[in-house]
Amino acid sequence: MGELITSYRERNVILFVGAGVSKNLGLPTWSKLIDHIAKELGYDPEIYKSFGESLALAEYYRVKKGSIGPLRSWMDTNWHSENVDLAGSVIHKLIANSKFPIIYTTNYDRWIEKSFEFYQKRFTKIAGVSDIPLIKDGVTQIIKFHGDFDNDETIVLNESSYYERLEFETPLDIKLRSDVLGKSVLFIGYSLADVNLRFLFYKLAKLWKTTKQPPAQAGGLELRTESPDTRRLNDASYSGSILKLSFGLGSK
Repeated sequence: MGELITSYRERNVILFVGAGVSKNLGLPTWSKLIDHIAKELGYDPEIYKSFGESLALAEYYRVKKGSIGPLRSWMDTNWHSENVDLAGSVIHKLIANSKFPIIYTTNYDRWIEKSFEFYQKRFTKIAGVSDIPLIKDGVTQIIKFHGDFDNDETIVLNESSYYERLEFETPLDIKLRSDVLGKSVLFIGYSLADVNLRFLFYKLAKLWKTTKQPPAQAGGLELRTESPDTRRLNDASYSGSILKLSFGLGSK
């Protein structure tokens, strides 16, 4: 734990942000997304859900519609409602004002980027290989690891795109392998039941084993504001489970 806190203070920790952080803003859940897909295809949502897992159901939508474009448009509109209270989200404030030099997120929405804009913090969004030359020293990188609403082709939503992600050989995968060398990684907003998280753990553990950098830290962590000008990592639990950093994974 102490090593992880020290690494954070030295800006040597990478943050991974999952769906739990977006859920904190009241965004639609995966279940509601599948309900929408079912209605778009003319099915009763409960019956449609019995046909398979979410990725397969989203894949069927892509096959029937020819693309995920209409679905992406619906998601973009509904996940960026004017009713979202970004100023009231403690976790987004903490992330925007944190010392993480690189933030990876598997969320499609733009609320992390919007929080940086809201708190007037500089950042560079990386959604594909064409964005990598935009990286600047001292400017936080926000890596859209599962895609971004600005580009349908980058979104990992359906079964086929997920299988491509499993190959772990895209430019962003290569960047991740480079970024984590010699750094600690901290996950928030994920469930340990999430196959994406378990897959990342597997890949990172394999990488660290190859480079002789085994994971050194694991535990429930939380970002907490100690004063208006001081922020630190703290191991105290938080009453709101969404704000808890679900799992920390670091390297010596």
